[in-house]
Amino acid sequence: MATTPLSEPVVLVVMGVSGSGKSTVAALLAGRLGWAFEEGDALHPQTNIDKMAAGHPLTDEDRYPWLEKVAEWVDQRLDHGENGVITCSALKRSYRSIINRRGSGVVFVFLSGTPQTISARLAERHGHFMPASMLGSQFADLEELSPGEPGIRIDVGPAPGVIAQQIMDKFGLRPSGTGREP
Repeated sequence: MATTPLSEPVVLVVMGVSGSGKSTVAALLAGRLGWAFEEGDALHPQTNIDKMAAGHPLTDEDRYPWLEKVAEWVDQRLDHGENGVITCSALKRSYRSIINRRGSGVVFVFLSGTPQTISARLAERHGHFMPASMLGSQFADLEELSPGEPGIRIDVGPAPGVIAQQIMDKFGLRPSGTGREP
């Protein structure tokens, strides 16, 4: 897994199960770095959102059109020489292969926590379409980063601002003069 300074352009894919803090940490990173940001959940078709909201896990077939949209966003950033940060659960290696189809320019940031820690966070979260009852299916699908995949694993125990700084430190990233935190 990568822990050295990054070549640019690069897109950081902040990944992990629901409730791991992807949206919060990714928005902090993008703001501090002055990079483009996309909330991967916003790319889901409405049918996927409705299915998850009803407590039904997505199948691979449900996820593929969404993963293609995530990959397209990544490709657009890289095609234009822009850095970016996007959230995506990216639970399986096969999903990450779709997102990193170029084989370069993508680095996964796996926000890792115990089921107990994540469950406690989900119990406090309101207004998200993903019910806490789906957490077990996400952990069942989760395939952690393998040594050959470009990325790092970060524990979700610290505060989001600390996590964002840990990520920046791991890759030698510095805040931009135009960086804004949400």
